[in-house]
Amino acid sequence: METTAVVNLPRTARQLPNPKCETGPCSGGGLGLIRLSFLNIYFHGERPCGHYDFSKRPPAMEPQETGAPYKRLVSPHDPPLRILIVGAGLGGCAAAIALHHHGHEVVAVLDKVRNFTRLGDSLGLGENAYKLLARWGCNIKEIQEIGNQAPTMKIRRWHDGKVLAEQPLMDMAGYIGHRGDYHDIFLKWVRDRNIPILMSSDVTSYTDTKPPTLTLSTGKSLSADLIVAADGIKSLARPLVLSHHDDPISSGYACFRAYFSPSEEMKADPARNAFLSQDSVNFWIGPDTHVVQNTLRGGGEFNWILTHKDDGDIPESWFQPGDMDEVRKLVADIDPDIRYAIMSTDRCLDWKICYRKPLSTWVSPKSHRIVLLGDSCHAHLPTSAQGASQATESAGVLAVCLGLVGRDEVEVATRAYEKLRFPRVRVSQTHGEDLRDRWHNILKNVDDNVDIDPEMVKIKNRPLYAFDAEKDAVEKWDGVASRIRRELMTGQIEPLCDE
Repeated sequence: METTAVVNLPRTARQLPNPKCETGPCSGGGLGLIRLSFLNIYFHGERPCGHYDFSKRPPAMEPQETGAPYKRLVSPHDPPLRILIVGAGLGGCAAAIALHHHGHEVVAVLDKVRNFTRLGDSLGLGENAYKLLARWGCNIKEIQEIGNQAPTMKIRRWHDGKVLAEQPLMDMAGYIGHRGDYHDIFLKWVRDRNIPILMSSDVTSYTDTKPPTLTLSTGKSLSADLIVAADGIKSLARPLVLSHHDDPISSGYACFRAYFSPSEEMKADPARNAFLSQDSVNFWIGPDTHVVQNTLRGGGEFNWILTHKDDGDIPESWFQPGDMDEVRKLVADIDPDIRYAIMSTDRCLDWKICYRKPLSTWVSPKSHRIVLLGDSCHAHLPTSAQGASQATESAGVLAVCLGLVGRDEVEVATRAYEKLRFPRVRVSQTHGEDLRDRWHNILKNVDDNVDIDPEMVKIKNRPLYAFDAEKDAVEKWDGVASRIRRELMTGQIEPLCDE
């Protein structure tokens, strides 16, 4: 006996005869099994029953073998789900790559800018992101080659540079490089997959219907089975999803930031060249402040970031010019080995670190087919060093969830996506908050002769790396999907957290 599933199966899928499902609502019914390219899905009559065969690790969750040709997964839908992505930053690019890998059709990635420039400064990825990118067919050596090659990083005392702890650089993030260089590679990976990137595409409104629609400033409207808003904390989709505007809240901190190529004069000056001879990463921590230094490309590029207390009304922008006179006052008593390199900097940017409360939902209320991803729903503090990595994880989970439902159950996938991701990103976010608080408080009212336990100042991201976001989604799918279907049936969607 065979059954016909509600989803349209790819030609490579096999429908198998009537296995016995002994638990759940389909007990005793006539059943069929659909074997997709990465998962065995049981069906009750014409609908997925929600029970999955985990007797074998799904091949989709396995990393590509070294030297093995990359294989894109076959879509479980015919035709594949059509998806629009708003925002071509790192999160949007990761979403495009992940969705493409899982067989979905990325119609286009939209971005409002006319062309991309080298924005930002230091950025790195954790092993939790690298394993996903490699699985999706990305050559991560391209990232490794542009990043910092230092094997370790040092955490130092503010005023004299005494090393309080040293640990592998990957304990924070690996191959730290310029965000713009990372972005170029992510864009290349998207284009390599023939996914269109449409510039000057400024979204002015969304319509939360089935299918969802967005309208551009040109008046043109686009629709798809799903819209992914990955365009940052100021995303126009946030108020649609939340049904209200959420204003940024000052964290009480701001960053002065500079990234430049040192001059030959600076490289020759003993007062300023202590960290210019080779790739290195150092941190100086003190009461309510810290400095990050990143030198890469053998001294060819130099970055410093000064985090300090600030309650001023500075726009939430990457482009706000900083006051170097104020910077010089703040670093007047820092370790001389880094002091004069900072003081001699010509200009910097002033970035106010704003806080946003965790969102109660990441999914639009009516169609459930407009979703937030990355900074648009789970922005991180700089001290977390996980913002881009968590956006990559979210991309993978969304792609997996969409592959586990029929075409008429996209809302089950999107609601499962947010419930699977929320606890994980909260752990990652609180890691950054914890590190900042430890660094800013451990030396308060402490004499120089008091030994500091290295573990109290170390970065503790390493436990995050063993996590496989896609595998976790598959393993938890049964329970989460059943819960979501009940919520959708009653019309009572449980919020991710209290507002």
